Parts: sequence; structure tokens; C-alpha cells
Amino acid sequence: MAAPPAGVLICFAQPQEAAPLHRRVAGHPEIRILVTGMGSSNSRRALLAELQRGKPALVLSAGFAGALDPALALGDLLFDAGPSALRPQLLALGAREARFYCADTIVATAAAKRALRQTSGADAVEMESAALCGVCREQGIPWAILRAISDTAQQDLPLDFNRLLTRDQRISPLRLAAAVLRSPGTIPALLALRRQARCAADKLAESLARLIISVAPHSRT
Repeated sequence: MAAPPAGVLICFAQPQEAAPLHRRVAGHPEIRILVTGMGSSNSRRALLAELQRGKPALVLSAGFAGALDPALALGDLLFDAGPSALRPQLLALGAREARFYCADTIVATAAAKRALRQTSGADAVEMESAALCGVCREQGIPWAILRAISDTAQQDLPLDFNRLLTRDQRISPLRLAAAVLRSPGTIPALLALRRQARCAADKLAESLARLIISVAPHSRT
């Protein structure tokens, strides 16, 4: 007989998004952290493989999002509670209920963000939640999304990171190094973006730790 669903599974696209939470909840028996890789194909494949270990009582899609709403600031927390019962807890964290657009590519310019905001009406863009939540719906697992803004609607990314991706949607260190060598003037902006990402990851981890440590002991059904 299969074990009943238990615990919380938190999914991140990249290790740097997950690292601050790892430090806060290491060893907690009810919390699993999964780094899926970027994009829908990677996230769906990784989640399906992880579910072979056992179904959790809750899946959270966490990580960064790019702002489409010009009013959003760096580090702002956005959520979609989905079919979970977490809306009151998420609001208590100071997170804002939002609509996410799940893109196939990295939205790299302010102009592209404005256009996407106009056509989709979404508040923020990311690349994994639609696939993750789709798997959860197929498997009957409650889910929620909690994301931190890592770049604003008015901000151009320093590089078109889509040009640096491998076939499996990973940033190639060699392509990144080559791009920086071609455009060394992007280095200050890249360093600033890394600082923004670290701040967003820390804020997200603090809020996630408060959320999941409170719900994980009660997640066993």
C-alpha cells in the first residue's frame, strides 16, 4: 500500500534560488527541496521523477519572477494559492496575490515586458509554474506559487540570456564568458543583477521558512 501524502516539496529552477532556504531548513524531515532546471520541460520531468519517491501533501513553485507590473519593486513577494488553503498565511507574509505568465524564453527587455503585460494582463513572468502546477493537477496534489521579484518591469537585463542557453535550457558558462569578453561594459550590470538576485532569494527564503515550518507538521493526511 502506498504511503499517504506527507510533507512539503518546494521546487526551484536554479540552485542559487534554493540555497538560502537550504540553509534555513536543512534536516527538517517534512521538507523536500527540488531544483528542477529552467523551463517547462525540465521542471515537469524533474517533478515527475521526484514524485516517484512519494507524493507530498503540498507542492510549492518558488523562485524568482520578472515584474511586468511597473508598480512592483525588487524583492516583492507574489503568490497564487491555487487549490491549497494557504491564502491567509501568504497574505500574512506580506505577499501580494498575482497573476503569473509562464514564458518559454527569458523576457530580457523592458520593451518586451511592457508588451507582455499588455497582451497577457499578468503581473509577473517566470518559466516553470505552469508545468509544475499541471503535474500537480494531474496527480491530485495541492499546489501554490510564491515568487520574489528579481528584476523590475522597467529594467533591461544586461545580456540576452536566451543566447547563452544550451539545448536543455541551462546557461553555458563558456557562452557567458564569451559574451562578457565581447561586451565588458556589461560587467557592472551583471554584478548588480547578481546582488538583486541574492537579496530576492534571501527574502523569499525567510518567508518560505516561516510559511512551511508552520504548515509542514500539519501536512500529513
